[in-house]
Amino acid sequence: MYKIKALAILLVAAVFTACSKLDVEVESELTPENFPNNPESFIAATGPIYTQLRSIYAVQYWRMQELSTDEAIIPARDGNYDDGGQYRFLHLHTWTPDHPNVKDNWEWGFGGINTCNRLLKLFEPVTESKTKTQTVAEIRAMRALFYFFMMDLYGNVPIISSFGGTELPQTAKRAEVFSFIEKELKEVYPALSMTAGTSTYGRPTKWMAFALLEKLYLNSQYYTGQPKFNEAVAMADSVLIGAKNVYSLDADYMTLFAPENGPHIKETIFAVPYDANVAEGMQFARFGLHTAIQNKYSIPFRPSIALSTIKEFYEKFNLQGDVRNNTWLAGKQYELNGSPIIIKTTKKGLDASYAGTDGAASVNYHLEFTPEMPLVKPATMDVGNDELGKARGVRSIKYYPDKNANSNTRHSNNDMPVLRLADVLMMKAEAILRGANPTTVNGELQTADVLVNKIRSRAKAPLVSGITLDGLLEERAREFAWEGWRRNDLIRFGKFESAWGFKTNTETFRRIYPIPTSERALNPKLEQNEGYTK
Repeated sequence: MYKIKALAILLVAAVFTACSKLDVEVESELTPENFPNNPESFIAATGPIYTQLRSIYAVQYWRMQELSTDEAIIPARDGNYDDGGQYRFLHLHTWTPDHPNVKDNWEWGFGGINTCNRLLKLFEPVTESKTKTQTVAEIRAMRALFYFFMMDLYGNVPIISSFGGTELPQTAKRAEVFSFIEKELKEVYPALSMTAGTSTYGRPTKWMAFALLEKLYLNSQYYTGQPKFNEAVAMADSVLIGAKNVYSLDADYMTLFAPENGPHIKETIFAVPYDANVAEGMQFARFGLHTAIQNKYSIPFRPSIALSTIKEFYEKFNLQGDVRNNTWLAGKQYELNGSPIIIKTTKKGLDASYAGTDGAASVNYHLEFTPEMPLVKPATMDVGNDELGKARGVRSIKYYPDKNANSNTRHSNNDMPVLRLADVLMMKAEAILRGANPTTVNGELQTADVLVNKIRSRAKAPLVSGITLDGLLEERAREFAWEGWRRNDLIRFGKFESAWGFKTNTETFRRIYPIPTSERALNPKLEQNEGYTK
């Protein structure tokens, strides 16, 4: 019921035609007779922004932020899932300006920015009203969010704040983009809604603007060279004090990511809503499980075996009693009734390296996911496609498999949180550890330990005492695994160049991605990022 209500808000027919060129005339199906004149029509008119956001957020964008870290990996399996080496290049930090995800994310981000600019221009003649003011603020907040993603991925990007110009945009320095995002959010948050729930789910609220500003300020030292940790704490307190009766940590961690999640979750500040049938884009169950566990989770399609994590990352989930440990599948696997999951194969089918003369002999293999991932073809990061190879790597069920997923398209109903209360708390704790002053919120002096222990208590994990920055990074790994923040975290902590899995590359220029070759061919004013081929 909650999901249906949220989708009624977000999933409307696109009234505008998409375009990516800068020199076209503004066209739309809006006329003076049907311009938005009530809250519902304003929401409908802004639908293309959210369609653009969800289109690749949980797949190609997620891969850029996670496959380039220790959190996630897609190895080849006897050539399967190699796809031209694109996943391997992300893991090994050997991508180029021609990498498909580099191109896809650039087009996605500026497609979203362009859509926001187009709608802002189309709304200019609409009669002034409180609803128009709020909707324009939401559009600008969404543009700021897209710009945050683009600045984080590519560093120096053009600032395009209007629609219909003919002049090709030139690259702006990251610090300029930072200032643009900050200015936009600070200007619009007074007009954003203070309500959280079905009516605003998946759209910017005042609290979303504060949380995004907190994220911006926490990363300011890396983005601009200027620390803004006290500002990060101030933005956290704007949420913790202003919305103390709006948001709370959900008692059940797994419900945050379940197929039934939605606006009833009181921890989610901003999410990307998905629906298996009419708002596609959520495919973790498709990419990251195993064919043999289809029956256990009643998955209505045959899942692939591609996506997993590496041993070093899985070993971080080592706290006694921590419910977050249950988001991974490792070791021997069992059906829900306790019976072992058995795969009928042969000795050779189990292990392709088997050299005995009875390779065709039958074997009942008890499925076992192993953290270790020995390579049979190191050059292509290939673990093999025998039964042992298929079971290499720990699998995630954080986005719990959806029995109501679409059996044809393999899309699921799990919404994906972007900003949530736990992150507001953890970012504040980090800012304090980096030198900001602790503050008293609702009568409680919030030190880093106090803040982290709120997260630990919910996870039923042992409480901390004297947490350090390194300890906090470990805690962020446990709390926010596979939520799209690991690359951002590792860069901020100076550990993106570390070795993990099969990666040994330590090139620091890879903290930002290159400008796609295709975009520079279209716009010679775009400057390539340092370290990449000009």
